[in-house]
Amino acid sequence: MEITTQTIGELVAKDFRAATVFEKHGIDFCCKGGRTIEEACEKKEIDPLAVKEDLKKIFNTKDEGHVDFESWPLDLLADYIEKKHHRYVEARIPLLLQYLNKLCKVHGHANRELIEINKLFYDTAQNLSAHMKKEELVLFPFVRKMVKYHQEGKSMNEPHFRTVKNPIMMMMDEHESEGERFEKIAELSNNYNPPAHACNTYQVTYKLLDEFEKDLHKHIHLENNILFPRAIKAEAETRFEVENT
Repeated sequence: MEITTQTIGELVAKDFRAATVFEKHGIDFCCKGGRTIEEACEKKEIDPLAVKEDLKKIFNTKDEGHVDFESWPLDLLADYIEKKHHRYVEARIPLLLQYLNKLCKVHGHANRELIEINKLFYDTAQNLSAHMKKEELVLFPFVRKMVKYHQEGKSMNEPHFRTVKNPIMMMMDEHESEGERFEKIAELSNNYNPPAHACNTYQVTYKLLDEFEKDLHKHIHLENNILFPRAIKAEAETRFEVENT
């Protein structure tokens, strides 16, 4: 793939392996994927040529497991996100809360960062659960409805939120909040490296938090950089009937 003026999110959307390069250089590819490499590197005081060289090495290697999410039908992509990533979050939250509460009781007096990590993850659990429900009950059904009506050549009623850009902007703001929260968790946990005295539960919890953040990054990437832009484009191509009041 040629690296020109694409945004970080567009590069990752074309080849998800690019995410590993941006993670290596500490560049946010999901919540802040709308920036160019140069813009992100200037913020981080990183040489953009070094990032591009790392990307070229990956892009010049054949990826047998590449999934082209950009080519998927919009409703299929919404289904995938809901069934793959939403279900993962729902399954992991109670387990991580259980482990973090246990760690705080046993090790919290000596490792005060655990108290803060527990609080931050509790906030994530509450906010992310509500966030996903908004997607499942409002945004995703509208996306599926647009696809259905477009396939049938029908016009549809204008949504109560006027334009899909409105819920999308709300979802993106909430994504950014979660990204910032997990940046703090990663910092407090020394990038998920437990101390030398850590017990098995301690080690497993940090491993699960690391896994949770990686899944969250891909989850947000699929929405911010692929689903949302395509939903806005689909709306522009959809015929709406404005209800008379």
